[in-house]
Amino acid sequence: MSRFFALGIATTLLLAGSLRAETKVTISGTHLCCGQCLRAVDATLKDMQGVAHKSSQEAKTIELTCENDEAAQKAVNALAAAGFYGKTNSDKVKYADVAAGKEAVEKLDVEGVHNCCGACTTAIKKAVTGVSGVTGTSVKAKDMAFTVEGKFKPEDLVKALLDAGFYVKIKK
Repeated sequence: MSRFFALGIATTLLLAGSLRAETKVTISGTHLCCGQCLRAVDATLKDMQGVAHKSSQEAKTIELTCENDEAAQKAVNALAAAGFYGKTNSDKVKYADVAAGKEAVEKLDVEGVHNCCGACTTAIKKAVTGVSGVTGTSVKAKDMAFTVEGKFKPEDLVKALLDAGFYVKIKK
């Protein structure tokens, strides 16, 4: 009788483990202009335990299916570190805010922006030069760091890059 009881407990535990809810997060508005962008997302997420993903260049989305919220957050953090940004459909899994000043500056160094090809470079330049007060930038193809000059608010620059689907860090 105790053997059947133990078997019942073991079966219950196995079923409970397999019934754990997975976390699904869709990231939209990500800059995914080419196959190189898609391969960069794949390379960023490929070895992450408990994370599966599907990217769509046409929809500009990355869909994450993760074993839990913690794994999903690690995946989003990895995407940010690789320079990708988008809006998540989750209340729990988010991109970290980028600290940027509100006071106008004349020069700002940024880094960590995904920039694998000419189309990425063009999109970055368009976002940067669209910021009020920006007069120039050193953005070059395949460079993840660059300088922005003019008289502009860093928060406006960060917002423009995020809106274009690029995560950015302000260089200290």
